[in-house]
Amino acid sequence: MSTALLPTSLPDWAWERADVRQALRARDVGAVFRFVQQYSGVSQARIAAAVGMTQARVNEIINRRREVSRLDVYERIADGLNMPDDARHLLGLAAGRERRSGGVAFDLAAFPEVVRVYSAQAAARDEIQQQVRGARELDILAVRGLGLIGLNDSMLRAHLGAQGVGLRARVLLLDPEGPALALRAAEIGESADSLASGVRLAEARLRELVGICDIEVYRYAMLPTWRLIRADSTMFVGAFDSGWEGHESATYKVMETPHGPLFRGFRRMFEAVVRGAERTV
Repeated sequence: MSTALLPTSLPDWAWERADVRQALRARDVGAVFRFVQQYSGVSQARIAAAVGMTQARVNEIINRRREVSRLDVYERIADGLNMPDDARHLLGLAAGRERRSGGVAFDLAAFPEVVRVYSAQAAARDEIQQQVRGARELDILAVRGLGLIGLNDSMLRAHLGAQGVGLRARVLLLDPEGPALALRAAEIGESADSLASGVRLAEARLRELVGICDIEVYRYAMLPTWRLIRADSTMFVGAFDSGWEGHESATYKVMETPHGPLFRGFRRMFEAVVRGAERTV
């Protein structure tokens, strides 16, 4: 049978899903085929035509009666499914351009960690909520976090309340008693007392989640620069600056990749801030 004569693919957003990426990391081709059916609506016969297999063979793989182990078959599947370079790397393959040229170096420009850019947090709201809804770990680095998690109508409050004890959440808030808070208040034209009261209100509201989910709240002392929301292997990054608050910043969706420095760097920074912070909840 000729191979990949009728290529098919997942929508771009589906390649970014944590479940799809985990299947690629595990080289679980059966799961990948199931996701292609689920998110693209194609039949087993259509997948078979795309990857150069019989429909019976695709069925065996989907139902775990047969596994894929040969590199050339992985390559054929990646080509037939039009996998983006980032997905190919998760599967352990070279990017399409690298394979054709015979190179072996990873080309980060071909599979950027920054997979989407939003004009502000509000534009990313639905995507952030979707990622958090199924997450096992949630890390937040904010100033006071009221719009994220501290109020009944905050973006993530309802999702934490519905998660149960399976979710581990860590929230970093600016120390309301430290000198950095006064500097930050001046940057955004707010009184230090008002900003400090907002942080304390967020802490009080977060204490209400103890027993509903596994939550830890910390106070950090440095002047904030980065605003982070991490849901498992997906991170949303904004910035604090003079004259604007974090939710007004452009928001970058950053995905964990095997050799990408951004996700790892931001996560390392978060862990360092936790180590130097004071736990309050």
